Amino acid sequence: MTRTRRISCIIPPLLLEKLLRSDNDEVHRAALDTLLTTAGLRGERAIRAGFSGVTTPGNGRRTVFDCQNGRMLPSAIVARPEDGPASTDDAVNRAFNGLGTTHDFYHEVFNRDSIDDRGMRLDGYVHFSVEYNNAFWDGQEMVFGDGDGKIFTDFTGSLDVIAHELTHGVTENTAGLAYHDQPGALNESASDVFGSLVKQWSLKQSVEEADWLIGPDVFTPGIDADALRSMKAPGQAYDNALFGKDPQPDHMSRFVHLPSSERGDNGGVHINSGIPNKAFYLTAAGIGGFAWEAAGAIWYESLRASSAETQFQEFANTTYRKAAELYGDNSTEQLAVLAAWHEVGIQISGVPAGVVRGRGRAHRNGSAGSTSSTDALAALSKQIGVLTTQVTGLAKDVAALKGKK
Repeated sequence: MTRTRRISCIIPPLLLEKLLRSDNDEVHRAALDTLLTTAGLRGERAIRAGFSGVTTPGNGRRTVFDCQNGRMLPSAIVARPEDGPASTDDAVNRAFNGLGTTHDFYHEVFNRDSIDDRGMRLDGYVHFSVEYNNAFWDGQEMVFGDGDGKIFTDFTGSLDVIAHELTHGVTENTAGLAYHDQPGALNESASDVFGSLVKQWSLKQSVEEADWLIGPDVFTPGIDADALRSMKAPGQAYDNALFGKDPQPDHMSRFVHLPSSERGDNGGVHINSGIPNKAFYLTAAGIGGFAWEAAGAIWYESLRASSAETQFQEFANTTYRKAAELYGDNSTEQLAVLAAWHEVGIQISGVPAGVVRGRGRAHRNGSAGSTSSTDALAALSKQIGVLTTQVTGLAKDVAALKGKK
């Protein structure tokens, strides 16, 4: 099956369109140029996608190119190859390191061989265009704008942005989630989830220590905004005169219905992703420790088990099933998944609401620090003891039967 490759940008169109209404001519111009350039690239990418060999095996080797503020990627010059020395250009080095950290995360945590799991080489392009307010993955490479310096900064400065965009490549090569409506929101959410996990993994942060923010470094200091999105508190990443209030919902009752068009953010893919984002955060918080371990494994395996048109309900059911496969029925991990989706308004199919509330209370009461671990070990020891007794009894019965022959 041939999948349509598309440009996936970190800055949602709704933010750029708000900047078009700015009274500042420079801000208005930069936003307009960014939107027009991106639209042109989408057309160009549709043509390029028709050629074979769009992903090239290369053992995950990195190469960073300098566009020198041009827009033609083939004209960019090599700024730092895999085996080359560090550059005198900080943007080059940040892009190089970000590509490497993301590659290492997927390899070490999920045993994944680069973005396509077949050793795909990682190419990054910096200094793309002039005052380009975005960064994107186009199915082949990662491209970074420098920002306009007034609203947005150099996009190589945010590791979670780099990992977010590269994860679009992982999704493309696993579930292939279509970029519209609920599948598109799951696509964006997967990039936020693993983008945040790459940052947490690199900093060795626990669930409690992580900021759970996406793109906290993309705004200039003069902009009153925490980040592009908050996984812990969707809808609270920003609230200012420039952008208005963060429109992300954190519950299905506040799901935003938009047309499946460019102007409608393809059905609100950057907006409704707040719902599965919050579910992941709640799952990770319910389990505790490092989020890339149990919670990350559940989401990764669920992504691999999904398909192009997977909806929120299907994905939630899959995470519940994968939690059982990985950690057992009624495990702390599965109960955390169950409670998380329930809290964002999605009930796991086949599990009555009353059961969810009962299990949720039991999980919360038994998930306090070391007590949870002790209880889990005690329960496991009891199960092992019962199984040992049963096996011993069976062995005696078999021996008795043999003696009668």
